[in-house]
Amino acid sequence: MSLSDTVSELEHLDDEQRNCIENCLEAAQACEYCADQCIDEDGMEECIRLCRDVADVASLHARFMARNSNYSTELAEVCAGVCEECAEECDQHDADHCQTCADVLRDCAESCRSMMSA
Repeated sequence: MSLSDTVSELEHLDDEQRNCIENCLEAAQACEYCADQCIDEDGMEECIRLCRDVADVASLHARFMARNSNYSTELAEVCAGVCEECAEECDQHDADHCQTCADVLRDCAESCRSMMSA
């Protein structure tokens, strides 16, 4: 069963929330990969720190949405903020993994903000 199939089974979620969960989990994966790729490069400490923050916050936010937590909206704001900050950091680096990560993070931030206003 794919992630989309699993998320679609959560009946309490609307399409916006389902999309946000998928984007958060994708952001967490992209950031884990980006941080791992940056580990041996000089001057990448901030990128690694922010990627690790996103991976933790985004995966936590996805879990909160899946269980219909009352704190999901507040966590969406935190997630959007850290995604935006990390995307700005990744944009400063030429590595393909950083550029891919930044793109994924912008999508995640946008869906978190969209979910907050719904």
